[in-house]
Amino acid sequence: MTAYGDTSGDVRGKLRAVLAAIDRADPELCAFLDVWHEDALARLPAASRLPLAGLPFAVKGRTGIRSYAARRLIAAGGVPVGSASVPGPGTVWQTWGLGAHGRTVNPWRPDRTPGGSSAGSAAAVAAGLVPLATGSDGAGSVRIPAAWCGVFGLKTTNGLLPSPDRSGLASAGVLAASAVEAETYLRCVLDDYAPATPSLPLSAVYSPDLGFAETEPEVAAVVRGAVRRLEAAGVVRLAGGGCALLDPAAAWQAVRGGNVAPPEAEVREENGRRLDALFARTPLLLTPVTPNRPHGHEGPGDTFSTALTWAFNLSGHPAASVPAGFTADGCPVGLQLVADRGRDAGLLGAAGAVERALWTPGEPFAQVRGPRG
Repeated sequence: MTAYGDTSGDVRGKLRAVLAAIDRADPELCAFLDVWHEDALARLPAASRLPLAGLPFAVKGRTGIRSYAARRLIAAGGVPVGSASVPGPGTVWQTWGLGAHGRTVNPWRPDRTPGGSSAGSAAAVAAGLVPLATGSDGAGSVRIPAAWCGVFGLKTTNGLLPSPDRSGLASAGVLAASAVEAETYLRCVLDDYAPATPSLPLSAVYSPDLGFAETEPEVAAVVRGAVRRLEAAGVVRLAGGGCALLDPAAAWQAVRGGNVAPPEAEVREENGRRLDALFARTPLLLTPVTPNRPHGHEGPGDTFSTALTWAFNLSGHPAASVPAGFTADGCPVGLQLVADRGRDAGLLGAAGAVERALWTPGEPFAQVRGPRG
């Protein structure tokens, strides 16, 4: 389990440095709604004697501190330092995060959105302010900001962890600097977590569009290039057959609205059958996370950034976003990994192997491109 520090070190000094870094960066980044200086320092003496030894983390939105995941992290010695931004009233399509100082910006391209709705969680991790942050994912709300901010994101199997979403679409998740940091989260929130070391090469199916999405050519090229590198490194072996699903947009909207007619129910059931058949023959599905790059704060226009993510909220499969590279204009692109239901530990193990193949061990993704801005 990742430990923030040990009791022999200056744990208080490290936490103060984290809080000071947030204070310096957040007027421009706008990743936080609240920063809990006094409360975080007050928690530290007890936390420093527990396994996480005062590991600082952020929670999604002001209600995130009450989430099951946050409570488990605190019980293991994590220290919540603040609530991360989410879309504010009336801002859903204008900006996907509204912090205390204004709209949340993408640390790589301040003129672009960080994605959402776990906007502040992704931005805070990408800026190096915290090693992990909680999130929730009802249509891609962990994976999209993870992809667009160049960090790791995991949506757990639907129903694996408690969720207040009555539709059943939303699942708890985490945004982290790497799959290794994300494992800290799973170790804390799952009582029976056991790491799964992948046997390489992993058989995988790759689809640039799931059979219906209009993926930007440059986004598809970045992800396909990452997949080729994984093949060359012996991490994956592509199986034939691809993956063609029915467009789940209407079905997702019907489920969210609580009024599912037979046509939408059939789309959901048919996609479930196709995914069951796929995972019966191969353990891993690879796609871009989004069909588009991060858009401006004015909104995405007619494009559904969720086109490649919300099928797995309907089906319940765990899915992760791993940094795949950059477009020519400096926007991060994410590679989506999807596994069978309940295979969260195996998915995390596969994501770790993917990360090690795509980036030099120990080299943060941020260093690949150099300074942000």
